[in-house]
Order: sequence, then structure tokens, then C-alpha cells
Amino acid sequence: MTQISNQENSKRQQPVVKKDTATSAKTEDFFIPDLCNVQAVLFLVLVAELLAIVLVLADSGLRGFSWESLSMTSLFVQWSFLISAACLCQLRPRLSDWPLPQAASVCYLLILVVVAVTSVIGQWIQARLNGQLAFSVDGWTLGSHVLICAVLAGIALRYFYLTQQLRQRQRTELQARIQALQSRIRPHFLFNSMNIIASLIAVDQRAAEEAVEDLAGLFRASLAEVETEVSFAEELELCRRYTRIEQQRLGERLVMDWQVDQVPAELKIPGLTLQPLLENAIYHGIQQLPKGGSVQVMAEYQDSWLRVEIINPVAPGAADIASGNRIAQQNIHDRLQALYGPKAGLTTKLVDAKHHAVISYPVTV
Repeated sequence: MTQISNQENSKRQQPVVKKDTATSAKTEDFFIPDLCNVQAVLFLVLVAELLAIVLVLADSGLRGFSWESLSMTSLFVQWSFLISAACLCQLRPRLSDWPLPQAASVCYLLILVVVAVTSVIGQWIQARLNGQLAFSVDGWTLGSHVLICAVLAGIALRYFYLTQQLRQRQRTELQARIQALQSRIRPHFLFNSMNIIASLIAVDQRAAEEAVEDLAGLFRASLAEVETEVSFAEELELCRRYTRIEQQRLGERLVMDWQVDQVPAELKIPGLTLQPLLENAIYHGIQQLPKGGSVQVMAEYQDSWLRVEIINPVAPGAADIASGNRIAQQNIHDRLQALYGPKAGLTTKLVDAKHHAVISYPVTV
């Protein structure tokens, strides 16, 4: 009974996790950025102070510049910015579920209301400092503040929207390029694999069965989600499956040298990252040499950085081994930078008739 109850509780919790994940994704895609983090707050404070200086200079000019006026204007502008940011930060998860026009209208009106209230409070503080007992709202000052805010808020929201659209377009383009890489299995490799399997059926059924399993594993990886990260051990197993199929075709011409024992097996790596580089090394390197050669796969993990280098010999006169595979290399490079930052990436070089492909990126266990 306890086991059944636990299973029912697990089933009930699954939709909640999916719902939370979907809500988080919508919030991240909302056009208003996250204004709760420290960097955003510091940026807002800086922009607010620059705006206060501009307003004071526009009102009194450089000759009549007053530090007292700047202090009062800064107080008003800073509070308007920070209160608006705090309100938008709290409402952002809820507004992300709304249609864009309604959400944008609420954000716009919220900023105007905050500025209007802050303007009234600022006038009241100014009256108290001047010793005025009776207080009345200056409609012209209030109207000026709201009008300036309406223009600046419209520009800011428009900027946020265009920036969000640009990020979304870049992410879509990157996902399309990554999908092109992951769904790409060379036709000649597929045909060669099927011919190998057909020839092995009559000679070695066990080897034919293993080749079918390896080929199925490659197809399964190519059809995985675009941004899937797998463990280093899983990616390595996929590479071994690929090289086993190629060794059935090339025989003793292909020698694999795996130097990967120093890397933790659970370390994360984008799926289908190393296999295209191995395919490049075998297709453009080993296959072009009558006697074949050795492909070295060296991996090391040090100071929270993973570095994997694939080295293969090239035929004499082959100045650019990867000339036919630039799209795959560029996709791998872009995907590493998208996931791990601008310091990550893929580099290639030709040294002493050997092609070196090196990927490196920061990652923690």
C-alpha cells in the first residue's frame, strides 16, 4: 500500500513540475528584463542619476546650476526608477502569462502612476523644507513630470521589446543551426553502414547485430532535443559506437587512441559534440591515407575547464582538412558559446601534417 501511495504521489507531482518549468520559460521570454538582480539595479541608479543631471541642466543651464536642485531632482528620479523597477519585478511572473498588448499597457500605466505619486510626495517634501504649512499640488509640475515620464517610459519599453525580439530571433536561428547539426548524418555514412551490416549478416551475425545497435544509438542521439546536455560518459559511448562502425569498414587502417580517463564521467557536455569532429577526422583524414593512421582523443579536466583535443594525420598537400565541414564546426563553436559563454569554443589548426580540433569550455561537476 505504501508503494502504491508513493507512486500515486509521484504521478500527481509530475504535472506540477512541468507547469513550473513552463511558467519559468514564459517569464524568461517576457520582454521586460529581470530588474531584481544587482547589475540591473546598479544600471538603473546610474541611468537615473544621469537623467537627473540632464533635467537640471535643461532647466537652469550651466550658469544657474544648483546642487540643491540636483539633490532634489536625483531623489525624485531615483525613487521613481527604483519603485517602478521593484513593482515590475514583482509583477513580471504574472504579466508573462498575459497577451503582450495588455501586459505592455499595464507596465506603462504602472510607471506613470509611480511617477505621479512620487511627484506629489516630492512636492510635499519640498514644501515642508521651505516651511510651508499649507500644501497644494502644482498641476503644471505634476503634468510636466508625467509627460516626461510618458515619453521616456515609451522609449524604454519599446527598447525592451525590440531587444527581446532580437534575442528570440538569435535563439531561434541558433537552435535551427544546432538542429541541422544534430539531425545530420552523412548519406554516405548511412549507406556504408548498411552495406557493412548486410555483409556481416552471413559472416558474423553477432558483429552485424552490434553494428545495428551502434547505428541505432547514433540515430537516437541525432533525434534528441536541440539543447540536450549529456554526461561525458554518454557522449564518449556514442563516439565509440561510431568508431566501431567505421572500423568495420576501414579495418586495420583505423586505430583509435583514447586518452580520456582523467575526465569525470558525470561531467556535462552538449550532445553530439565530439562525434562530428571524429567523423571529420576519419572522413577527411584517415580515409584519404592508403595506410590509414591513428586518431587520438585526449581529454583533460582542470580548474573547472574541460578540454578535448582530437588529432588525426592528413594526406600530404591537404592544407585545409575541414573545408567541407565548416558548417558543423561553426555550429559546435556557436553552441558552446551559447551555453558556456564567449570564452568557450572550438579551434582547429594544422601542425606537422596533423589536424588538431580542440574544444574547451568552463563546466563544473
